[in-house]
Amino acid sequence: MGETTNDSDRGISRRALFIGGAAAAVGTAVLARDELARLWWRTPGVEKPRKEGEVDFGGAHWVAASSANWRRADRPDDFGIDRVIIHVTQGSFKSAVKVFQDPGHGAAAHYIVGKDGRITQMIRELDVAFHAGNREFNERSVGIEHEGFVDRPRDFTDAMYEASARLTARICARYDISIDREHIIGHVEVPGTDHTDPGPHWDWGRYIPLVRAAAKRDAERTADPSTGPSTGPSGGATAASTSAPAAERDA
Repeated sequence: MGETTNDSDRGISRRALFIGGAAAAVGTAVLARDELARLWWRTPGVEKPRKEGEVDFGGAHWVAASSANWRRADRPDDFGIDRVIIHVTQGSFKSAVKVFQDPGHGAAAHYIVGKDGRITQMIRELDVAFHAGNREFNERSVGIEHEGFVDRPRDFTDAMYEASARLTARICARYDISIDREHIIGHVEVPGTDHTDPGPHWDWGRYIPLVRAAAKRDAERTADPSTGPSTGPSGGATAASTSAPAAERDA
């Protein structure tokens, strides 16, 4: 006679196969749904609802860049964000705002941080700013300009470092970006660029720990709100505020 087989074992195998197949089907369906969502937002004429004057960082003041210097998107649904790129304006805060409003300039960053710690947002993080000189890096990054000149270390003030670190920490938390030099980079490190900013006087050894410290404070506030209020959300958009300097509003 041949070898007998336990029917209950066959039943378990069938059920396991069915459940496994169902899980795979659900996984495939989720992937398909996500891909359809990305395709939907990339369809010409389809735009995610947004409100005029909204900012992504609670301490920022909104001033719109020219629409010629960026393009609409629905990040991170259509393009994942995994980099923050640090720039230096090679000019004043006011001149940077002015050129980003100029449709003939052809470039703009999402944010500008001043020597006094003020922060202006000019492009929503949803959208692709023309700041890196590399299409792929434009699509995958948030660009932050810093007022000053690369050859003047005195331009990189305590207020600037601290405000920029808070901003970068919020961006990293929003998109689950690692706080390290692989993911927080200078414009000079973008492939194919001919720019040298932020230059040799930008203190990376100081900046990255400041970003980590800001991220830790935000995490502690989230875990225990009694440790102190946090002005400005860690994610999502808020109405622009103009009542106080950015460094104070997001302290």
